[in-house]
Amino acid sequence: MKSNGIIVYYPIFPGNPAHDKYIQETVSLAKDVEGLCHKHISNMYYNVRYLDPPQNLKKSILPCTPLAVVKILEYLHIYNSILPSGNRLFGKTITVINRSEVNGRPLAALLANDGATVYSVDLTGVQVFTRGQGIRQPRHQVQDKDGWTLEQCVPISDVIIGGVPSQNYKIPTELIRDGAVCINFSSFRNFDGPAVKEKASIYVPSVGKVTIAVLLRNLVVRIF
Repeated sequence: MKSNGIIVYYPIFPGNPAHDKYIQETVSLAKDVEGLCHKHISNMYYNVRYLDPPQNLKKSILPCTPLAVVKILEYLHIYNSILPSGNRLFGKTITVINRSEVNGRPLAALLANDGATVYSVDLTGVQVFTRGQGIRQPRHQVQDKDGWTLEQCVPISDVIIGGVPSQNYKIPTELIRDGAVCINFSSFRNFDGPAVKEKASIYVPSVGKVTIAVLLRNLVVRIF
């Protein structure tokens, strides 16, 4: 049977991410609609947006859940459409709680490559993704923030994005500043819904339907 696109439901090998990585690399560039093969991932991290420069007719595919969050932020006008494409998050501070290789790290990279200062929080600590002061760099740089925790990141953030895969984890509502935008991309709710609605200007409890729409979008991009 001929297919136009291939998706893989990860993890295939729980506890052995190297095997999952091998599967990612076996998916053809021409069939990858999840944006996880080496070429797409490399382009994303290096802020290369097309597969065929300088013609720039074939877009590089981006991972579905991170791109879904980006599309939601665009819809909410967190992206400043007055600024040039690629710089439209300039001046925004965002905290992403999760640094998985499939979702959290790609999302932090995408947001930083669009000009934001992104604090990436995980069990191993905090890293800051940024294109430098005045967004001078063509692609994001990463620095460790020694001694930093959620207590330093969340109160200064315009947007807080939760992606912790645990039903027991909740982002402390008291750390969220009034008027912040809160988005949850975990399959579990990382925010206390009733409480966060009293502080956040916008609360998005789930991105699943947008992720599906992005997957279909990637398929259309791949075909044409």
